[in-house]
Amino acid sequence: MPKAQIDLSDVVRETMLSSGPGGQNVNKVESGVRLRFNIATSQKFTEEQRAILFERLGARLTEGGELLVQSTESRSQYDNTQNALERLNKIIGDALKPRKKRVKTKPTKASKEKRLEDKKRQADKKKQRKQHKF
Repeated sequence: MPKAQIDLSDVVRETMLSSGPGGQNVNKVESGVRLRFNIATSQKFTEEQRAILFERLGARLTEGGELLVQSTESRSQYDNTQNALERLNKIIGDALKPRKKRVKTKPTKASKEKRLEDKKRQADKKKQRKQHKF
C-alpha cells in the first residue's frame, strides 16, 4: 500500500501551556502542541486503508474518528509541532504496514524426546510416593 505522508495542512493544530523546564516562560508561552487528524474525513487514504486505520487504531481514536498526538518535550513550539507530526506519521505508517502471517512449526525431535523423558521422570516420582501395602 502506498504510504501517505501527513503534513500540517491535513491536521488541526492546537497550542497549550507546557509543563517542564523553562522558568517563568513556561507559564506564559504556549509551547505545547496537540495535533488532531480526522481519519474519517481525510482524502489521503482509500476506503480500504481507512477501514484498516479504524480497526488498528480504534482505541486511540476519539468518538469523532480523530487521532490526537501531543508533544510538550521542547521549549520551542516549532520543535514540538515537528515532533508531533513525526509521531503522527509513524503511528499511521505502522498501522498501515501489512501484518506478517505466522509460520507454523512442528516440535523438534529433541524437544519431543525431552518432553517424554520429563513425563517419565514425573511419573516415577509420583509412583515412589504411593503407599505400599505390607
